[in-house]
Amino acid sequence: MNPSTAATYQQIDKSVSESLEQILSTVKASELSETLPLFSAFNKVLAQAIISPINVPPHNNSAMDGYAFNGQSLDAEALKTPEGIRLKIIGETFAGHPFVPTEPLPTLVGVCIKITTGAVMPEGFDTVVPKENCSFNETMQSIVISDTKIKTGDNRRLCGEDLQKDLPALQKGQKLTPAALGLIASLGIAKVSVMRPLKVAYFSTGDEILSLGDLPRHGAVYDSNRYTVFGMLSQLGCEVIDLGCIPDQPEQLKAAYLQALAKADCIITSGGVSVGEADFTKTMMAELARNNSAKTPLGGVEFWRIAMRPGRPMAFGLLPQYTSNIDVDLDPSSDSDPHSPRMIPVFGLPGNPVAVMVTFMIFVKAALEKMQGAISNSSRLISAISSSAIRKKPGRTEYQRAFLSLKNQQNYVQLIGNQGSGVLSSMTSANCLVVLGPEQGNVQEGDWVQVMLLD
Repeated sequence: MNPSTAATYQQIDKSVSESLEQILSTVKASELSETLPLFSAFNKVLAQAIISPINVPPHNNSAMDGYAFNGQSLDAEALKTPEGIRLKIIGETFAGHPFVPTEPLPTLVGVCIKITTGAVMPEGFDTVVPKENCSFNETMQSIVISDTKIKTGDNRRLCGEDLQKDLPALQKGQKLTPAALGLIASLGIAKVSVMRPLKVAYFSTGDEILSLGDLPRHGAVYDSNRYTVFGMLSQLGCEVIDLGCIPDQPEQLKAAYLQALAKADCIITSGGVSVGEADFTKTMMAELARNNSAKTPLGGVEFWRIAMRPGRPMAFGLLPQYTSNIDVDLDPSSDSDPHSPRMIPVFGLPGNPVAVMVTFMIFVKAALEKMQGAISNSSRLISAISSSAIRKKPGRTEYQRAFLSLKNQQNYVQLIGNQGSGVLSSMTSANCLVVLGPEQGNVQEGDWVQVMLLD
């Protein structure tokens, strides 16, 4: 990061890929973790891999309600009847109650045991016929298998076929989804080591911004960005520090940054990053990057023009959490050295609501995932057929709101609503963004395009 560029825009638009690469090469992964009970670990990121202490399932078991038997019976000519293969019932077993024969079985061929889903497969029994695929003869206490397609090993779950003892069940960096929580519980593990949630401070800027509860006034709008950013940060499992709406006043803006720097692992703002707007923002950020004792800048923030739509203007960089010219009470338990401060990533997002969401999804989400130590799940694209023509000039990446649907086993995508960067209503109706790369021009109906699903 070159602090000398902090007060100006670069003259050539940066590409999306170049911008993302610079951001990801700048932010660092956290090393702070905590141990939590499983009920408190949802949506957290694993700090250590989960090694399975047992086999799952721990024994061969039935995948069906039916009858367990030895597969050799399928080839025994003596058991065949015009209706199917006849097997004598010699017992039953239920889930949690394994079958224990009262005496050694003279043969396994020609006999079966009534079994329920999840019940342990008795020794020597390797196949299950569903009860609906056979007929029961109460007088003879037997069944006749009418299913001619059944094969040895059918409808049986093997010991360890889901998870094997001493092998990884979940990788470090995986997010704990509902399925992951259930998987860990199936191993008998009650507590897990997870990454400490990132603390992210956020505030909106601008004299025209109203907070909820403020009286309407001519020329002003209610702030939506704080709530969309709050939702997106919450989805990532972050601890959100809401600093409200800050007017275009240098001292109030600086105070908000100082408060954020004292508390947060990352700072996000919206508004005040377009060319010619709020020049004191750039000057103030450059001031915060200086260390008066060393007379040298620490970090710095660059203001970028990115070749994308929506979301062209953006600021990104690092600011020191503690410097000698900032009057902040240090946490007494902190190891921070005021002369060698921790560097905090700062994202200055555009002010338009849709531009905020798109730049967050492309840049901020990927950075926060890296800082969380998470396996990245950002910006995964799928292919779809465009249901209409799309106008596009080469030279920039465009993200257009759309609706993805499945027709005849094929993905189709249709643009929806007004594509203006301030029109949030069309974002609420979309389930995806059509991603048109910088080299692409106009899209014709029926052309293949790349699509990014919305959470």
